Amino acid sequence: MPADLAVIGLGHLGLPLAQAAVAAGIDTIGYDTDPRPVTDLTAGHAPLDGPLTAADIRRMLSGGFRPTTAPDALGRVRTAVICAPAPLGADGTPDLTAIGDAAAALAARLRPHTTVLLESPVAPGTTEGFLRGLLEDGSGLRAGRDFHLAYSPGRLDPGNRTHGLANTPKVIGGLTPACTEAAAAFYGRLTDKVVRARGPREAETVKLLETNFRHVNIALVNEMAVLCHDLGVDLWDVIRCAETKPFGFQAFRPGPGVGGHGVALDPGYLPGAGRTPGHPLRMVGLAREINSRMPRYVIQRCATLLNEHGKSARGARVLLLGVTYKPDLADRQDSPATEIACRLSDLGAAVSYHDPYIHDWRVRDRPVPRADSLYEAAADADLTLLLQHHRTYDLQGLAVKAQLLLDTRGATPAGAAYRL
Repeated sequence: MPADLAVIGLGHLGLPLAQAAVAAGIDTIGYDTDPRPVTDLTAGHAPLDGPLTAADIRRMLSGGFRPTTAPDALGRVRTAVICAPAPLGADGTPDLTAIGDAAAALAARLRPHTTVLLESPVAPGTTEGFLRGLLEDGSGLRAGRDFHLAYSPGRLDPGNRTHGLANTPKVIGGLTPACTEAAAAFYGRLTDKVVRARGPREAETVKLLETNFRHVNIALVNEMAVLCHDLGVDLWDVIRCAETKPFGFQAFRPGPGVGGHGVALDPGYLPGAGRTPGHPLRMVGLAREINSRMPRYVIQRCATLLNEHGKSARGARVLLLGVTYKPDLADRQDSPATEIACRLSDLGAAVSYHDPYIHDWRVRDRPVPRADSLYEAAADADLTLLLQHHRTYDLQGLAVKAQLLLDTRGATPAGAAYRL
């Protein structure tokens, strides 16, 4: 059956978009080349590490949502939104393989007057220089003439109970003014406000700026955490006071590292960036370097704490609390917990974990023991390391039970635990 919308890529971007579309009464199919999420969704199950619950999926199915692995379904839609992943590869550039596969599947079935939108996090120029060519070569149609093409950066914040798709302005940039208006007509059905960029490159660069803004500011406060520890200053109190300033300051908080799907991207690593003299965004490269050092700093603090209490890291029982990248979610995308577990194991520590959202965790293809009883595990561990503050954790109670508690999130009351 024909549908109004095809969401291509049923991950952290695609599923919430499909959910919003179904809720708005848009006839929606979800396409993915991986049969596993499609099978789970069809059965009413939420994919592991996904942003939606099983109840959310069941409501979508009852609203007419149809997950599929059949590419022929893409030839019967008015709008197609590509939400395929684009993680950074080993060379520091986005891996466009999944986007290319999605474009190829769509291009072979693309019809005139279809609106094609890209939401995946990509470098400026990708929509025009990569996606456009694949769609035109595979379909024989011309973007801007035969079909509409535009970019809109994903702005979803998983777990955010205040800002969702409906009340977060949607930035769009089309290949032509008509493309922009076609995109605006679609997104206007899902969100309260549409913001028109001058073109797809500007819209792509919005995502670049927003993501790098986050990483640079986290890097600053991570460096402040190290400095304040050396000075004997309570950084968390400093932040509490600083954020009372009503202008010129936005509070960021340190942590054991930076995870999530929004990866800091330095245009110096991108094709064609050589046109810019020198290193175009040195601040971003430095921020990535600082943030990538935080897991090592956490290990250093762990070893020092154990030594100060007459224990060695070798043979120490270390309990990791919260291994997801964000509180109250099951998403482990680039969570610093993995590197921290690896480094502790390399020091000879016996690592276990507790996370109410993760029931099976493997590091280096080996299962990490999961604590069933949180308080008993904390009392038994030589060191308990809070990496993520899930709301279900009673940190005051844990501080009493744990032999040693190192809080990397500043979530415990002052004086109740050692803090980053």
